[in-house]
Amino acid sequence: MRRLLTVLLAIMLIATMSPAAFATNGTQLIGIGPNSRSMGGVGVAAPQDAISAVFSNPAAMCFGPYCPSSQFDFAGTLFMPEQKAEIEASGQKYKANSRDNNYAIPAIGFSVPVGGAESRLRFGLSAYGVSGLGVDYRDTDLDQANPNFGGNPVAAGTYTNLQLMKFAPTLAYQISPMISAGASFQINYSTLDLGDGTVAAYSYGVKLGGIYKPIDQISLGLTYTSPQKATYNHVYDFNGNGNRQNLTLEQPQEVGLGIAYEFIKARVLLETNGKWINWSDADGFGDFDWKDQYVWSIGGQWEAIDHLFLRVGYNYGKSPLKENNNWTAADTVNVQGKTLPQYYYETFRVVGFPAIVEHHMTAGVGYELGDSLIINLSYMHAFENTHSEEGQGLDGQPAKIESKLYEDSLSFAFTWRF
Repeated sequence: MRRLLTVLLAIMLIATMSPAAFATNGTQLIGIGPNSRSMGGVGVAAPQDAISAVFSNPAAMCFGPYCPSSQFDFAGTLFMPEQKAEIEASGQKYKANSRDNNYAIPAIGFSVPVGGAESRLRFGLSAYGVSGLGVDYRDTDLDQANPNFGGNPVAAGTYTNLQLMKFAPTLAYQISPMISAGASFQINYSTLDLGDGTVAAYSYGVKLGGIYKPIDQISLGLTYTSPQKATYNHVYDFNGNGNRQNLTLEQPQEVGLGIAYEFIKARVLLETNGKWINWSDADGFGDFDWKDQYVWSIGGQWEAIDHLFLRVGYNYGKSPLKENNNWTAADTVNVQGKTLPQYYYETFRVVGFPAIVEHHMTAGVGYELGDSLIINLSYMHAFENTHSEEGQGLDGQPAKIESKLYEDSLSFAFTWRF
């Protein structure tokens, strides 16, 4: 079973084996598939396709636009981040742009009734790239020795690559015409490379969801996602003693709320979501001073003419990266039993893991080609944000660390209803 899961998830991971930087809400994409992404990542209350139903709220499989039939989705996202960093230390400026690359992120999903089209029980399955982060500053000004630091490098974290794929079998049951409940068992295959080679790990968890429709036009959604912990063995020499140590990174628990409303003869759909992401209690992210994140999103869909859907959305989540200042050359930080000079601790988390974008604008279009085939497209722009900190370098002189990041992405999906 373990080998089978590795093969299934590794096939999808092939498209994302380049150094990645596709974080939006922390390390997580704002949504899966172009329908959700074009509406700001909403979907807790009324996802519009099978992929985002499994990702956003498994209970929604019972109330999707594809019900009571079946649906298969194939989606892909082309992610185009731009990031740069600058360090002032020892009276000099070191700055560089992370290596430019475009990244392909695949996703597949389906939802089918169990026991006939009128069954209240539905089964879904999705596999998708949901999380990632990284930079590549190798062979730049940041990736060199500083003679004033005793020949030690200007920065730690000049190469990082975290990627996570989910394989999520899901069940949903319609308890009554107004209520449904669902559960998704999440199997994660992730890789981490901090410059000493790629290490893979598994983690597991569940996503639980409920939908309540007091009237046909209104949908209320609630979800909970459990923490999901992965340990990367012998991934990096944090202590500089010649031995590579382990690092645990835990995908945090989440709670999501959503409300959706359809009006003008069901041709207009508005949805807003709120989400709490518990980064501060997640192993690894909490160790690197990540704060809890509160994400708000809103999206709209308008069937402008028969079979043509226009979508727009907005997503905001304050950067989870805590700002530290006034550290000294003598300060150290303990991370899971490993002691780092705070200067390198700060460069590692600010330069190496710059999950700092906050504002996202999205738009998209969908068109139904007959009763069974649908094509959807979306665009997202995450506006540039900057994170900077000041303290002392290893030589006791003033030091400043700064990262900047913005993102663009294009998504498409082919949907087949049967």
